[in-house]
Amino acid sequence: MRFTQLTCTAALTAVVYANPTPAAANNAGGDSTTLSANAIQSGSFNNGQLETGSEAGQAASLTSTNNFINNCAGKTLTNGLQITSGSCNGITMGDIPAKTNMVSSIITNPQQGGAEIPSDTTFNITIQTANLVAGSFTNADATYYAAPQFLSGGSVVGHTHVTVQDLGNNLNPTAALDATQFAFFKGINDAGNGQGLLTAEVTGGLPAGNYRVCTMASASNHQPVLMPVAQRGSPDDCTKFVVSGNGKTINVAANDGSKGVAAAAAAASAVALGPDVNVSQTATAAATAASAATASTSAAAGGKGGKGSAQASGAAANGKSTDTAGSATATGAAAAKGGKAAGKGGKAGGRKLRARREFIA
Repeated sequence: MRFTQLTCTAALTAVVYANPTPAAANNAGGDSTTLSANAIQSGSFNNGQLETGSEAGQAASLTSTNNFINNCAGKTLTNGLQITSGSCNGITMGDIPAKTNMVSSIITNPQQGGAEIPSDTTFNITIQTANLVAGSFTNADATYYAAPQFLSGGSVVGHTHVTVQDLGNNLNPTAALDATQFAFFKGINDAGNGQGLLTAEVTGGLPAGNYRVCTMASASNHQPVLMPVAQRGSPDDCTKFVVSGNGKTINVAANDGSKGVAAAAAAASAVALGPDVNVSQTATAAATAASAATASTSAAAGGKGGKGSAQASGAAANGKSTDTAGSATATGAAAAKGGKAAGKGGKAGGRKLRARREFIA
């Protein structure tokens, strides 16, 4: 055991030297658990009711003298996961561009009032963006909202998405659309032509109908882009279009299409496992759980000891907790409490994995 620990320590040390921490400019104070005095924002000390610009009917702001650093304490933490039941994200908002570098988007295809698109036929959605350093996206299943927005050359670094929704019988419905339903969704993860022009191919097209397509500009970690002033144009665009013909084939990137279902399942699986679980660890945990479940069948015949073993193995097989080489996987409930892994070994393993990922990333 001692030899193994020394070996792991040596390996981690080698990784540190081979992959040094990011420059201070990119991660200033990123590893400290203490709020720096020069980072405290006094603008949060007051609720705005007596300050410049106050007006009748406005809501009183929440206040804090420590940047709300414990705002998520005791709540379900986002922890880089897409938690469908809701969560609290304590990650700072990050760098905000100047007014002259605000993100803007315009959809150039399809065009509202333009030619109808034949059903079940591949077409492109094209977007011209400004002040977005496109092509940067992180793992949405493990680092969702997990880092601040940052800039390059004064502009937001990130990517955009397109989402297409069915409008029903006409182009001008009066009821708000269900945000969980979409006929097509795609994150545009490349830099396009390098001049802000981005393209998403709608492979296989859409069923006949009336549609709205919108952009969703995001920072690298998928949060909506943050702008410096309240009065401004939108960073996103929407337009409406018609798909003609008799086609009824659901696109694979719809919420009920094969890719849409698979993406939702992958995000849900990540939530069930909890944060800081890499691909190899997940595979090992699954194999260990399967092996333990098989062994429990034999152990159960051995009386009380077997019963206890069977219960433990059953819990592992159900994904409740698996301690593999000092690392843990957690259920959604564990992730909801901040992703604490079961057992001392799992907790320690989570810390080791997190440290290694920071240096490798």
